[in-house]
Amino acid sequence: MHQIRSPLQAQIVQWLAAPGAHVRAGDVVLILEAMKMEHEVRAPVDGRITELLFAPGDMVHEGELLCLSEQFTHTPQALEADLSQNSTDVMPAAERAERAERADLQRLQLRLAATLDSNRVEAVAKRHALGLRTARDNIADLCDAGSFTEYGALAVAAQSRRRTPEDLIQNTPADGMVTGIGTVHGQQVVAMAYDATVLAGTQGMRNHQKTDRMLGLALQNKLPVVLFAEGGGGRPGDVDMPIVAGLHVATFASFARLNGQVPVVGIAAGRCFAGNAALLGCSDVIIATKGSNIGMGGPAMIEGGGLGVVKPEQIGPASVQHGNGVIDILVDDEAQATASARHYLSFFLGAVTDYTAPPAQALREVVPENRLRVYDTRLAMLGIADVGSLLPLREGFGVGIHTALARVQGRAVGMLANNPLHLGGAIDAFAADKAARFMQLCNAHGLPLVSLVDTPGFMVGPDSEATAQVRHVSRLFIAAAHLRVPYLSVVLRKGYGLGAMAMTAGGFHSPLFTVAWPSGEFGAMGLEGAVRLGFRKELETVPEGPERQALYDQLLARQVENGSALNMATTLEIDAVIDPVQTRDWIARGLQAGKIAIPGTVHRIDAW
Repeated sequence: MHQIRSPLQAQIVQWLAAPGAHVRAGDVVLILEAMKMEHEVRAPVDGRITELLFAPGDMVHEGELLCLSEQFTHTPQALEADLSQNSTDVMPAAERAERAERADLQRLQLRLAATLDSNRVEAVAKRHALGLRTARDNIADLCDAGSFTEYGALAVAAQSRRRTPEDLIQNTPADGMVTGIGTVHGQQVVAMAYDATVLAGTQGMRNHQKTDRMLGLALQNKLPVVLFAEGGGGRPGDVDMPIVAGLHVATFASFARLNGQVPVVGIAAGRCFAGNAALLGCSDVIIATKGSNIGMGGPAMIEGGGLGVVKPEQIGPASVQHGNGVIDILVDDEAQATASARHYLSFFLGAVTDYTAPPAQALREVVPENRLRVYDTRLAMLGIADVGSLLPLREGFGVGIHTALARVQGRAVGMLANNPLHLGGAIDAFAADKAARFMQLCNAHGLPLVSLVDTPGFMVGPDSEATAQVRHVSRLFIAAAHLRVPYLSVVLRKGYGLGAMAMTAGGFHSPLFTVAWPSGEFGAMGLEGAVRLGFRKELETVPEGPERQALYDQLLARQVENGSALNMATTLEIDAVIDPVQTRDWIARGLQAGKIAIPGTVHRIDAW
């Protein structure tokens, strides 16, 4: 005989097994209630209930005897026969598992299904007809397969006072924004995408709440953030919230607070106006498609301000925003944008061992032997970076200096290079702004900097000074003075004046090393100008014409020889002259020797 006792003090609610009932071990015999919660009491062994000692409604104490049962001693086959013949048997656990799906689970699955693209056929078809992808398309492409965990999927627009629940579920899924955490190259990343198929991608109160939640997690856990920004600003139709203007929302401050603490990527396709554009502008890098339009106000806001009637396509087209520096990476479509975002985030994973070196001999041919012949320093960047790793930034703006992220022997770096094809490599205000902000970007995220120098100095002249040149170029010195990352300089050809000093973190002895290729030449200013100014008296004593030109050529040759890379190394003004083939090895050793200081504070990155 077996005893079944109460596991706690409780009230008997219901007996599920009557006297004479056959039960299996684990079957529920009765239900108890304590503190408004029901507790199941199960049979300890296969057997038959013989006697019930309490009735429903009775109170029992912990350990009190509830009923008696006798254990079966016959074979399992006989037990099955007994159970099949007894109509009072409790339903076995295996059979209970085959019951119809629970109602609460069905409701959940229906609600979740309403958010999926596969159940929003018309909206998705309209989106695809525009040649654009859905928010969920983009996030699925961004994140490693199966890694995305969505937060806030069941949200709907705060418009229950003017729309039915069914309408909101069907037409405002996730309140127009998909948010969650996934992995990119195995690294945890916060991903957020405004859904332009839901209320035109406007910013509702609940998607603000979702955004704030994700931004808080990103800051607390130091997770990179990727934002797909498309749509407009605030949504006046959200009437459930007792607010007037909604200017107290924390989203913009929370997004800006990530600056310098985690990598932040903004992606724009289609129309990105007002609040969407404000968030986009706080990103470290902006990736945009050629068909995008980015502006602080859309047509309605422009017209409402009395500024005329314009079409969306007239506001901040990609061609304008790429040329003025708003867009860092311009791509053909969202697929390329997402691939570029993955490429960008790959630089924050630490060193890798799987890389391919470019052909080293090609670097010997980058700089022409004719010292006056222009060339493309991007060939040097490609010849130094691991194959396929170079990611140029802001190619359309400040073209006097190229900036890019890259890897050298598996180590992630930021790379700058003067551009002799523009102003002979002279640094103007736009190039200085671009390079200074790039230094801030790399410094904030702990990427060493490699500078490839070929500049006659800062751009000069009345037109140049009208661009506030003095302030803009000085940003290079200030940015370099606050670096916590190693800085490595390679002079490819010209290293003249203050511009060359700015490209070498403030002076030739500021970097971890400053080396030059044999083609390097140096001077306090351009050598031609130095001859004309420094030897004016001597030149004026010679008649103008071939004789004066011959003297000029002779003096210039002397200056070129004196300012040669070999002579500079002799006087220890630079650290070495190297064969271009050795450049990658020099950089790799420098990266091993250089230390990245632990930041004592947040290193801010200018929005510009």
